[in-house]
Amino acid sequence: MKTIFVKPLTLEKKWYLIDAEGKELGRVAVVAARILRGKNKRYYTPHQDMGDHVIIINAEKAALTGKKRTDKMYYRHSGYPGGLRKYSYEQMLKRNPVFPMEHAVKGMLPRGPLGRKMFTKMKVYAGSEHRQQAQQPIKVEI
Repeated sequence: MKTIFVKPLTLEKKWYLIDAEGKELGRVAVVAARILRGKNKRYYTPHQDMGDHVIIINAEKAALTGKKRTDKMYYRHSGYPGGLRKYSYEQMLKRNPVFPMEHAVKGMLPRGPLGRKMFTKMKVYAGSEHRQQAQQPIKVEI
């Protein structure tokens, strides 16, 4: 099978809008990661950045199933002995309302320079307002 190489100039980058209000956090993250990777396109190649831009609004209103709202933990370590910090989902929403959504999507992207480049094409907003009206984003239903 022949390897497909698509010239970056021939790619048309679109903008997609996802409303996360009332939707499950993981399901929103899966849809966003697929669009960022470019798996929704006809010519998907894993070694090229073929994805589109994604805007996620109402990220703080995403739903979680079960007792994850209190039991789900986010960990951070400073590198020093005793430097482990733990935050529950509720604490993280108060601290940084867009972090859980960004964390979920980032975990679904490839590691390395290509994944970091894909992650820069995502904008996450806690509320319903966003600054990308000029790009005329296409609304995605989940």
